[in-house]
Amino acid sequence: MRTLVIIPCKNLESEVGDVVRGVLELDLNLDVVVINDGSTDGTSASAGAAGAHVLEHEVNLGKGAALKTGFEYAIEKGYDVAITMDGDGQHEPSAIPDFLDALKKRDADVIIGSRMHAVGEMPKLRIWTNRTTSRIVSLIAGQEISDSQSGYRLIKVGVLRDVVKSFVTTRYDTESELLIRAARRGYKVAAVAIRSIYTGTVSHINPFVDTLRFLRLVIRSMFWR
Repeated sequence: MRTLVIIPCKNLESEVGDVVRGVLELDLNLDVVVINDGSTDGTSASAGAAGAHVLEHEVNLGKGAALKTGFEYAIEKGYDVAITMDGDGQHEPSAIPDFLDALKKRDADVIIGSRMHAVGEMPKLRIWTNRTTSRIVSLIAGQEISDSQSGYRLIKVGVLRDVVKSFVTTRYDTESELLIRAARRGYKVAAVAIRSIYTGTVSHINPFVDTLRFLRLVIRSMFWR
């Protein structure tokens, strides 16, 4: 089973190299692609030096656009499974075997790394936001989705082949769009527990703007088949 780890990044020169090395040191025959989404620092050099293949966005297009670039690469290169994770250290590479084990044992096409069983140092506002958006996404998707905002996921490439061409989002709302489209087309979504880690890196999420984007996605999704 050919597996690709996809890491979208913006200005993570100091963090992404450690994440890439952590993935490769698992010795699970994983490939890593980093999408440098318009960084102005040495993100690409750090990722490449650590062993990742790097794809470049000359300007910042958004996390969703970076994920889509990684998804299209996975499809083009014939991978079977894609794992998405953040490059800032919030997602532990050591959890990857849990995703792969769940893939073998459970009837699922998308597996989310859920932080909501043990929120740790997650800010209270983020806890409320995650639970609220997860309830909304679950309702629209018609399946129970415990942590719709988690970017740590395993996705069968067959799912990506089916849904990526339909994407209408390019920012953080793309992660919700993927879940909704996949579930609406009959793919099964499951979850594994992961630790909630906050590293102190600056979040690029704009609470007001990204909430509006999410609400727009909810309205749009009502008209999808």
